[in-house]
Amino acid sequence: MKSSIFLLVTLFVVSNISAQVDHSEFIEGPFNSPQEVTALCLECHGGIDTSIMKTRHWNWLGDEFTTSNGQKIRLGKQNIINNYCIAVPSNWPRCTSCHIGYGWKDENFDFSDGRNIDCLICHDHSGTYKKVPTGAGIPDPSVDLVKVARSVGKTRIENCSICHFNGGGGTGVKHGDLDGSMINPSPTLDVHMGALGFTCSDCHAGENHEILGASHGSLAAGTNHITCLECHGDQPHRKKLINDHVNSVACETCHIPAFAREEPTKVWWDWSTAGKNRDPRPDEYGMPDYDRMKGDYRWDLNIIPEYGWHNGRADYYLYGDVINPDKVVELNKLLGDIDDPDARITPFKLMKGKQPYDSRNNYLLVVKLFGEDGYWNTYDWDDAAELGMQTIDMPFSGRVGFVETEMYWPINHMVAPAKQSLRCTECHSRRGPGRLNWLELGYTGDPMNTGGRNKER
Repeated sequence: MKSSIFLLVTLFVVSNISAQVDHSEFIEGPFNSPQEVTALCLECHGGIDTSIMKTRHWNWLGDEFTTSNGQKIRLGKQNIINNYCIAVPSNWPRCTSCHIGYGWKDENFDFSDGRNIDCLICHDHSGTYKKVPTGAGIPDPSVDLVKVARSVGKTRIENCSICHFNGGGGTGVKHGDLDGSMINPSPTLDVHMGALGFTCSDCHAGENHEILGASHGSLAAGTNHITCLECHGDQPHRKKLINDHVNSVACETCHIPAFAREEPTKVWWDWSTAGKNRDPRPDEYGMPDYDRMKGDYRWDLNIIPEYGWHNGRADYYLYGDVINPDKVVELNKLLGDIDDPDARITPFKLMKGKQPYDSRNNYLLVVKLFGEDGYWNTYDWDDAAELGMQTIDMPFSGRVGFVETEMYWPINHMVAPAKQSLRCTECHSRRGPGRLNWLELGYTGDPMNTGGRNKER
């Protein structure tokens, strides 16, 4: 364990050993557009634009893979349906306010134009840079582009937090393990960032601006994973018995005993109740339980994760997949089981809700929420569905229904100190069920007790 901690501290020191370059002497201005800032950046950092335009951050798509029916596709934020704000198509200017680019306002955005790369959103050190929330990634007119450009440096937690901690419309809405409390976390909330001073890029930065770490597009393809073992090794504990768990249990299962530990996260979103003239009421955490534009909410705090076998891949709902409206629709299905040598028991946030579907064609709908003719202005689901489905070239029958859905979100952050990790008895107990459901996981009982089935590796 001591050697692992030494390695982590060494990596952190080495990654931060180079002095911060003062860019102020290279920046004069004025700038008439943010694209002019990018052009100036590229005068010294030539070729960076070509690299960035190949990345997931830019394209909002993961690697290409082959589906079970032989179709080759790429999935990502750009074309996945979720049970938060539903889908990006037809809602671009609102969703793409978090894109690392300028001007993705419709389906005609030119992904090959490097002038629209936003260098400032990731490298600002002034603390003053911000985008228009509905402006397709364009900076707020109040931003002093010269001041921001002169301040730039290595990415910090604050840079990443602007988008990743606020997905879905606010802090902690989507990611149960990423919220405002992680900007300056205590050592007990996250040992890497709070105790060792890590930033996001200490773990996630890859080569050529390709950010490491698997979210939904990467889970669909089964690529771009980073694991705790890459730094800690496959024998991170003093006790052999605990090290033996590495083959079957993800590190996060024991070392993230709960998520949303300081700020609540949304766990239920019901679009079917939207449009009513009802005032929201604060729940026990002070969070609103209703929004006319979005429907009913439920929030929760200090949540024990859902656990399941996972081999790093997941099957995702695709446009046009036929559903059974009498059953909960799985927007992503985790792959892996007890017999899969690549699978480990892994923690997730399970998001649940109700969202619109075509009740004649029996598939989920892409709906236009934002904009002049969007639902948030008209409160007409039929029109919103018609416009949304047009953007993905699929028919709408004219009949909107609502169906329950669920979606798994990885839990990788809020790693607690070792002393706060799970105790053996929290999963293995003779006094009653622990936090793992052994039967659902494929065992005949607790593998530590008589009759339990051990997973062969």
